[in-house]
Amino acid sequence: MTTVRLPLFPLNSVLFPGLVLPLNIFEERYRAMMRELQKTPEEEPRRFAVVTIRDGHEVAPSGPGLPDQTAVPERGPAAGFGDDPVKAFHSIGCVADAATIRERADGTFEVLATGTSRVRLLSVDASGPFLTAELEDLPEDPGEEAGALAEGVLRSFRQYQKRLAGARERSLSTGADLPDEPSVVSYLVAAAMMLDTPTKQRLLQAPDTASRLRDELKLLRAETAIIRNLPSLPASELTRGPTSLN
Repeated sequence: MTTVRLPLFPLNSVLFPGLVLPLNIFEERYRAMMRELQKTPEEEPRRFAVVTIRDGHEVAPSGPGLPDQTAVPERGPAAGFGDDPVKAFHSIGCVADAATIRERADGTFEVLATGTSRVRLLSVDASGPFLTAELEDLPEDPGEEAGALAEGVLRSFRQYQKRLAGARERSLSTGADLPDEPSVVSYLVAAAMMLDTPTKQRLLQAPDTASRLRDELKLLRAETAIIRNLPSLPASELTRGPTSLN
């Protein structure tokens, strides 16, 4: 088993390999992480791991009403994640490569990263200024009939795009430039669909590409049927979970 230790960045969303991740960094623990990554030469990958926070956990807890001015805010690399941070995160995540790390005058950062490969979270270390994790690389197994499934998913995804464009009363891309490599198709469609975070996490941790594509085919058919009967689309993400102040 090959393992690696990387800085850990928990999010309330799912990162897939090949997808771009823009980040606005202002919490001190993540600013410290970016300052450390800046020490890596630009010609080398500036890698960190992204994991999704489980439902019921958030980076900076908030509540209704006025803040308690007497309360001491929780600080430190594991703030908001409990006594055992590893339990606050889903076990399958994605390595990100930060192509751009730009520090602003106020010490915050603008970061543009890209997902590269899946990893399994083995342990979390909170002894430093930011979380680090021991991770196991997860190779992508194509599974059976991935090519044929990818073709079916692309056809269904184009139909989904058309229905979505009609429901939103705006145009979407035609899909003419969509990839045909099965694993790339599976991750692109997973990221592009309007799905809740648990469903996206399920797709990320599928055992192989074919299994992910089969799941996506069912989801696309179901979502397309729903959209067909909706006059407009709700802002579904606004209704899920507590707000993260990260």
